[in-house]
Amino acid sequence: MGLRQNLEQELETLYKAGGPLPAALVATEASGIRLRLDVTTIDLLGCAVSGLELFVPQLQQAAFDVLKQWAEKLSQRITYLLEQMAPLEFDEEAQQVLIRSKSPDQLADGAQYYEVILSQQGAGTFLLKRYRSVKGQPGRTAVDMLLTREVILKLVDDLQATIP
Repeated sequence: MGLRQNLEQELETLYKAGGPLPAALVATEASGIRLRLDVTTIDLLGCAVSGLELFVPQLQQAAFDVLKQWAEKLSQRITYLLEQMAPLEFDEEAQQVLIRSKSPDQLADGAQYYEVILSQQGAGTFLLKRYRSVKGQPGRTAVDMLLTREVILKLVDDLQATIP
């Protein structure tokens, strides 16, 4: 079974069992790619997700330009989240690329935005989270992403399709 099918099965099993929540769902495939989805709530149509992490062993020793290319491909392909994302920062020394929402969701008291970190650290990772910042307060807080199951599975497909 592929990554998408494994995750789809994990989501269905969690939904039918009614928990326990929060849950860290893990899906793998023969190539060594491993996905972790941190689910805080789930229903028939979707989930509240605190994070999505993809481990790609073949990126562990990849050239920094490979991460940059992946960032560009991801930003062009993943256009269906609340905000369009684009590469923001390239840190060759840390071997990381930061991708963020181009135009964060503006709220009356602040903003919310997606953030992706591509890294060669560990097994080579993609990490997606959503954050909220409040006007007049330093820092930010991680918030859940509200995603349909269909969007989650499409995101997994697009992540795999763009791996360099």
